[in-house]
Amino acid sequence: MVTSLARRFFVHTFGCQMNESDSEHLAGLLTSQGWQKVATVEESDLVIINTCAVREKSVEKFFSLLGRLKQAKKKRPFKVAVVGCVAQLQAEELLQVHPVVDYVLGPDNYPKLVQIINQDERASLKAWSSQWREHPSPLILRESSVSAYVPVMEGCNNFCSYCIVPFARGREKYRPAQAILKEVKDLAQEGYLEIQLLGQSITSYHDEEAGWTLAELLQNVALVKNIRWVRFITSHPKNLSKEIVLVMAKEKNICRQIHLPVQSGSNRILQKMKRGYSREEYLEKIALLRELVPGISLSTDIIVGFPGESENDFEATLSLLEAVRFTNIFSFRYSPRPFTAASRLPDDVPFEVKRRRLIEVQNLQKKIQLELNSGLVGQVMDVLCLGRSLKTPQLFSGRNEAYQVVNFSSAEEVTNKMVKVRITSFGPYSLRGEILSPN
Repeated sequence: MVTSLARRFFVHTFGCQMNESDSEHLAGLLTSQGWQKVATVEESDLVIINTCAVREKSVEKFFSLLGRLKQAKKKRPFKVAVVGCVAQLQAEELLQVHPVVDYVLGPDNYPKLVQIINQDERASLKAWSSQWREHPSPLILRESSVSAYVPVMEGCNNFCSYCIVPFARGREKYRPAQAILKEVKDLAQEGYLEIQLLGQSITSYHDEEAGWTLAELLQNVALVKNIRWVRFITSHPKNLSKEIVLVMAKEKNICRQIHLPVQSGSNRILQKMKRGYSREEYLEKIALLRELVPGISLSTDIIVGFPGESENDFEATLSLLEAVRFTNIFSFRYSPRPFTAASRLPDDVPFEVKRRRLIEVQNLQKKIQLELNSGLVGQVMDVLCLGRSLKTPQLFSGRNEAYQVVNFSSAEEVTNKMVKVRITSFGPYSLRGEILSPN
């Protein structure tokens, strides 16, 4: 049992911003009960692993970490709690096959973490709730004091053939709009400058009682005083409405940036993926965004090697990258995920072909990003400084409105401030600049 004299915890998070937000909620919950967050496994009495099941690689990394914790447990006692998507999908297996695991909680069961720790018995909880679970803001231990995650919905109803999210996070449930607005206003009063609205399929958001869609929510969040930047992720192309884009165009503190996953440039593969749009329809959305929000920065997700993907299908993806010229992409080899429709298809693209295609995608995108970034030299832009650069500690690091990493030098301490930076040089994945003045 974790005693009252030994209440230190460590959190390791895999996956997306929603998982990072959930880890902040878990940390806040424990802190409110007298626990102390520590920076290493070696210091902790409880290790929480927040898992991601979207890609096979993240699951492999989780089980590798579990193996290391098994060895560490032989040297000293501590408890291990597994939470998140893998916990929801493999709760029984985790307890039966992995004695190192003490507690397993699916995403809808986080408020019960302290309860099962106090019971001091190995246990798993993965019950679903069809209603939104509200976390009081004081029970959030945020990693940043200037940029905040604000969840607005959870789950997904799209059931893309390759995606495990509906099985791990359940069907869509929407947070009441007034609760979202209250949290944003509270954050503004605390000095936060950036709000990142989160949802697995955020363009589906609606509050029936308020009569709001995402467009109305964005409009009202943007009106909160002192919030400099508003972002929203992740958008599904088929649900990106003109109304949303018009709000982006109207409200200047909604960032001119959007992550819009396309996955493939081939209509045949998009249909097999059950994405609900064609290549042509996706490109129409891009054209609308660029018409109404000039200078918008676009990022996307790409999967290579989906079952049945031919060379012609792959070439269609390359040509789409050339046509759109994204500021950034996240690219992956296809890996079958349990329970999904695609997992029943033959995984017939050889690994070496997937590997070669991924390298081609990344090389092309690197070339595009170098070309785009070269055009930014000499420009002055707002940068939200998040601290020192991890790779080059003598530099500060932050992100611009386009969500690009900008590293810069400053004689003054500017962490957690919005500053003006002139871009002086660039690489494919970041920009380098010099500070002009705090903004």
